[in-house]
Amino acid sequence: MIFAAASTREAVLSIARLAAEVDPGIDLKASFAGSSALARQIQAGAPADLFLSANADWMDRLAASGDISVPSHHDLMRNRLVLVAPAGSVPDGIPDPLSASADLASALAGRRLAIAEPDSVPAGIYAKQALNALGLWTAVSTRLAPSADVRAALALVERGEAPLGIVYATDARAAAGVSVVSMIPDGSHQPIVYPIALTAGGALRPAAQKILALFLSDRGLAAFSRHGFEPAVR
Repeated sequence: MIFAAASTREAVLSIARLAAEVDPGIDLKASFAGSSALARQIQAGAPADLFLSANADWMDRLAASGDISVPSHHDLMRNRLVLVAPAGSVPDGIPDPLSASADLASALAGRRLAIAEPDSVPAGIYAKQALNALGLWTAVSTRLAPSADVRAALALVERGEAPLGIVYATDARAAAGVSVVSMIPDGSHQPIVYPIALTAGGALRPAAQKILALFLSDRGLAAFSRHGFEPAVR
C-alpha cells in the first residue's frame, strides 16, 4: 500500500500496472490525498508501506516521529506551478509568466481563486509562497476557494465553479477541462520536490522494498516523465 500525493495519481497507477508485470505476486494498491492528510494518517497508524509526498516538510515530520525508514528516503521527481482557467477561457490582465503586474482581482470578477489549502497542503503552500513573492497575495487572500488537495482545486476550475486556479503543471496536463493561462516562476516558491520512502513497517516487507526499487528504476522514473514530471537531482 502506497500513500501518494493526489497529483501523482496517473503516474502511480501506471507503476502499479508495471508492478503486476514485474512480479505478479505483488498487488500494489494506492491511496491518494493531500500529503498533509496522508502523513497524519501514517502517524496515526494507517497501514501504509510507502509514502510519496509532494514536499519534503511532511516527509521530514515523519522521519522525526520515526514513522518512515530514513535510509530509504529518495527525492524522486520535480514539478511546476501553473495558473489555469476553464478550457476556452481567456482572462484579461494576466501575463505569462505570472508577474507582479497581473490583475488577478479583476480576472476573478468577484469570484474565487481555486487553490489547495495554503497552510498545510503542499500545492497550496507553494502557491501562497509564489503569490507573496510576486506581491499578489493581499489582492486575493480574501478571495480563495481552498481545497483538501490539488485535484479538488483543479476540479473547481474544470467545472467552471472557479474562474482561475493554481495547480501543478502535471495536473493541468492530465485535465481536458482546463487551459494553462500562465506559468508561475520557479524562483517564487520553494522547489517542488517529491520524496518517496518506506514507512517503518514497510521497511520490514520485501515486497515493499521491491516496489520502492521499481519507483527508483529507469522504468519507474520514465513513467513519471511520461506524465510531465521532471527528474529530481539524485
